[in-house]
Amino acid sequence: MAAGFPPCGYNTHVKPSIFVVEDDPDISRLVRHHLEVAGFAVKLFATAHTVIAEAEKQRPGLFVLDIMVPGKDGLELCRQIRQMPLLVSIPVIFLTAKSGEADRILGLELGADDYIAKPFSPRELVARVKAVLRRFERPLSQSPIRVGDIEVDPGAMTLTVRGQRVTTTATEFRLLDHFARHLGRVFTRDQLLDSVWRDTAYVTPRSVDVYVRRIREKIEPDPENPRYLKTVRGAGYRFEAVK
Repeated sequence: MAAGFPPCGYNTHVKPSIFVVEDDPDISRLVRHHLEVAGFAVKLFATAHTVIAEAEKQRPGLFVLDIMVPGKDGLELCRQIRQMPLLVSIPVIFLTAKSGEADRILGLELGADDYIAKPFSPRELVARVKAVLRRFERPLSQSPIRVGDIEVDPGAMTLTVRGQRVTTTATEFRLLDHFARHLGRVFTRDQLLDSVWRDTAYVTPRSVDVYVRRIREKIEPDPENPRYLKTVRGAGYRFEAVK
């Protein structure tokens, strides 16, 4: 994660702005109305073309992306967001009619923090926006920790692997920090959901598997044969110090 971001998450007294990418004007108005009633500032986009440029000028607190928008779709937009150091830590929620399990997993693999299927309840949308933002309100420990050739520094919100800075999403960073501070301990998926995601009503244990795979791709020399983040068959996951 790029340095310079507030290390303790969002200011809980000022609600962040939300960028909504949705080409259906009726859905856009519905989403904006309910989010504004909940106290958020909302900026609407009918296409994805100008979203990155606007986000670089005014960094939002969260993106809500439809997948099927004209031109560049929401998946490609999410992929671009996750490749940009200035934007990588901003939460992303997909709001889309593509509601299959494969679509949900693909969205999470691209770095989304949640996935809401249409048709949706506006009350549920607001609840899940708040749930995603709450994950990042709790301060992390400020002390850096080194495990083998991995260094996790929550104060600067940075991950260094074999001497190279590696970008992560906020959820990835919190999950890795949790593992690194509990070396050798086996965590079930439900325990990880409780500790890292905090609001588990809308997140499935399968989400943990997706994020573990993403972390392995960033820290392991060979993600298919992990040295650090091990699977404990029938139990969950364990983070080990490499000898």
